[in-house]
Amino acid sequence: MAGVAVVGSGNYSLEIDTGFVQDAFILDDAVAGVLNNTTYVLDGTTNYAEVLNGCTNVGVKRGRRDQGDQFSAGTMNFVLLDTDGIFNPFDQQSPYYDSTTQKPGLAPMRKVRLSRYSNINVKEYLFTGYVVNYDYNFALGGIDTVTVYCADDFYLLAQTYFAEFNVSEELSSTRLSAVLDLPEVAFPIAQRDIATGTQTLGGAAAYTVDDGTNVLEYCSRIQQAEQGRLFMSREGDIVFDARLGNTLSGSIADFHDDGTNFAYNGVGITFEADQVVNRASVTIAGSNSPQVADDPASQAVYFIQTESITESLLHNNAAALTLAEYLLEGEPEARYTSVQTQFNMLTVAQRDTLATIDIGDTITVEKTFASGAGTTELAQELAIEGIEHSINISNGHSIALFTSPTTIVYEIILDDLIFGVIAPSDNVLG
Repeated sequence: MAGVAVVGSGNYSLEIDTGFVQDAFILDDAVAGVLNNTTYVLDGTTNYAEVLNGCTNVGVKRGRRDQGDQFSAGTMNFVLLDTDGIFNPFDQQSPYYDSTTQKPGLAPMRKVRLSRYSNINVKEYLFTGYVVNYDYNFALGGIDTVTVYCADDFYLLAQTYFAEFNVSEELSSTRLSAVLDLPEVAFPIAQRDIATGTQTLGGAAAYTVDDGTNVLEYCSRIQQAEQGRLFMSREGDIVFDARLGNTLSGSIADFHDDGTNFAYNGVGITFEADQVVNRASVTIAGSNSPQVADDPASQAVYFIQTESITESLLHNNAAALTLAEYLLEGEPEARYTSVQTQFNMLTVAQRDTLATIDIGDTITVEKTFASGAGTTELAQELAIEGIEHSINISNGHSIALFTSPTTIVYEIILDDLIFGVIAPSDNVLG
């Protein structure tokens, strides 16, 4: 089995791009310069350093904790014990020092990736991104340590700004693709997973994107208009889910506290006024006419609880009003907000499932409650909004999943392989 063993959890790999390439084609070289060889290729392949052996713990945070939050850059932090000084940026004898450039090979903005190997030795990524910062602690008379801070591609988008460009009236997904195609962004096509949007965005002069507009901020406004999801996957792909796409996934993991299915050691429950939205206001960009939806019955019980969106990218007031009505949530609902478990509590197959779980997937959480009649089991189907990994080489791997309510849609969807099939008890018209 490849990788480094983590107690009770499986084998893992933590790799940092060294800045070197291997297997590169070299002109006039007797071995590496032979045309049509299968070993040496143009540009070579990236040489990664495996650093998990010198690591004490790894923490990953991706997505959001609450459905109302915006998605931000996913992060990973880890601590390295530098017993041999190989991570010292001043050490020219380090195997990671580039003598050609006279610079450390392990440098900021190099690619980094954390992965776990499945039971059949398949490498599954838990995080893919870039090193942002090396924080060195040189301990006199002790062991030097390096804390490494990393972020995914959202960090790069947050550091990028537009030159002014005009937009057309188009679907949200088309707009997002156009943004990613811009030369100042140039996000790789191979790293895109963009579903067809359901909302039309405006293209009038008022929607011209100003010079100096932040790319990630603008992409978040596209997501806000669509009310889907926009995030970086565990494999480093930018993912855009349409509004309807939030509801189509069946449960891939059932968490129970009765000794069956996926065991867990913690579950979060909320029942709060902040869940209520009984007045929603949406104003499109270039307009001063907010479109307002109200729920008078809810207001009579819970007072007025308002959600407001200004400068929406939606194309007209009718779409803004539809969004306002969509945002209404008249009643608070007691629901599960998170579930935590440890890999050493799970079977081998269950560990493999959780390693590949991602934002937007659906899980089921069931808890047993004591009541006057004995016990009651309450299960809820939930969508994953955020994922946090905590890996300690000596103590194992724990995972926390942050969730939101989800509704499985059984309406007929034309041309869909699952939801386009008419069945008496499954998919129906309307």
